[in-house]
Amino acid sequence: MSVEHFLKQRAVKIIVGGNYTLPNWYDPQGKPRTFACRTTRVSPFRMMVEVPVVGKVGDRLTSYFRDFGKFDGRIGDTMPGGFLLELEMTKPVREKFASKLTWLEQKQKNPSIRDVRKDARIIPESPHSTLALMDGSVHGCFIIDMSVSGAAVSAQVQPPVGMPLAIGACIGRVVRHLPDGFAVKFVETQNRFDLNRLIVRALPQPAAPR
Repeated sequence: MSVEHFLKQRAVKIIVGGNYTLPNWYDPQGKPRTFACRTTRVSPFRMMVEVPVVGKVGDRLTSYFRDFGKFDGRIGDTMPGGFLLELEMTKPVREKFASKLTWLEQKQKNPSIRDVRKDARIIPESPHSTLALMDGSVHGCFIIDMSVSGAAVSAQVQPPVGMPLAIGACIGRVVRHLPDGFAVKFVETQNRFDLNRLIVRALPQPAAPR
């Protein structure tokens, strides 16, 4: 199914963080690379997912989402910075997942429910930004979360601990590696209300073929 077709179907608009692995992506130790991601629209059959590395239509992958659990599936369609994941599951599991989505949708509409961690860690409105490295190269990256002192990032590249870099307009240094990315500490503490403006940047456009 195409992304355009899925947008016309009944689904829950919900942001849930998770991670995924793609075929033929490995770290220097030969282990499958894990990338961070988040859902934007979910049904019992498929979901739209924002990601740092898109993959190809037909790729089979394994994913895990905080409120959903583990899913196997394949990429049915792609879009800039994301893909449509066709979920593979048995009928009883799908029915259970549908009930879970209904509950989450109701919970999402309840204004009395708050996440007490949001004062410390902020989920950006758009997870996509740019990563500028010391060698002058610029890469697309995915912001897992951020705070006034730093950010957790997932990207195709994995800079070493200690490397200085810039996420959007914020300069910092890699302080540790994470299972699905790396953590950056900013050189200067940022204003909470300026974070989205300073960090979020449009994805770099690929060079036109000559």
